[in-house]
Amino acid sequence: MSGMFYPANPEVLRRDIERYLENAVFDAIEGNVTGMISPHAGYTYSGPVAAYGYKSLLGKAYDTVIVIAPSHRMHFEGVAIQDKGGYRTPLGMVDIDEDISEEILKSSAVNMNLKAHTGEHSLEVQIPFLQVVLKSFMLVPLVMGTQDLSICEDLSRCLLEAVQKSGKQCLIIGSSDLSHYYPYEKAVNIDNIIVEHLERFDIKGLEEDFNRSKCEACGFGTMITTMMVAEKFGATGSRVLKYANSGDVSGDRSGVVGYVSAVFYKSSENKE
Repeated sequence: MSGMFYPANPEVLRRDIERYLENAVFDAIEGNVTGMISPHAGYTYSGPVAAYGYKSLLGKAYDTVIVIAPSHRMHFEGVAIQDKGGYRTPLGMVDIDEDISEEILKSSAVNMNLKAHTGEHSLEVQIPFLQVVLKSFMLVPLVMGTQDLSICEDLSRCLLEAVQKSGKQCLIIGSSDLSHYYPYEKAVNIDNIIVEHLERFDIKGLEEDFNRSKCEACGFGTMITTMMVAEKFGATGSRVLKYANSGDVSGDRSGVVGYVSAVFYKSSENKE
């Protein structure tokens, strides 16, 4: 996806990400971030929004980052994992956490499927940001085909068990854009439903409004799963750091795509 969704030149890519991070300004989060929702459009459009969540990771360390992304290129049942090797970007190679991946493969919802990862931008675009803010980490890449609630529940239980068994410090990221191609004002109204649920850490309410078609997101399953896992990791708080849409960048408000950056965290007052 380099050269399409983000620059292929490593110096330009790093410079762009560092500029997005510098421009992301918000009050510090007092606690340990366990989960994050991040958009996945081309960096020109969603990079400034994604930077808010990634900036909250500066100075923190994670052994492994689990990224769950929706499939855009092919349909398949359940969740596809790349369990070996690594993901390469212009900033270098990130190794797969093969130990955690092996445990996750024990879930009936997860299968090894490299084709689902080939050319899937929604997962790959998260990695350069991680390479800049975390420096050293391993990766567990998951692509969701079907995103129904039973898959989300099964996957969240499996991820918790795998992480607990590993004893590692892990972060989970759900990759998702919001509504697609509505006029600006309508898009904002639809997206605000999701934004409010994220702000309240309201998993059940978000699930119900998705089912009632009150809101839309290409990665609704990745969002629900991320919230479930972040909660299992001990998160009690949430914060939406930034919402915007493509119309804010291009000026074309006739049909826009929504982006949100949100984090789930374990309060520093409740670490024990």
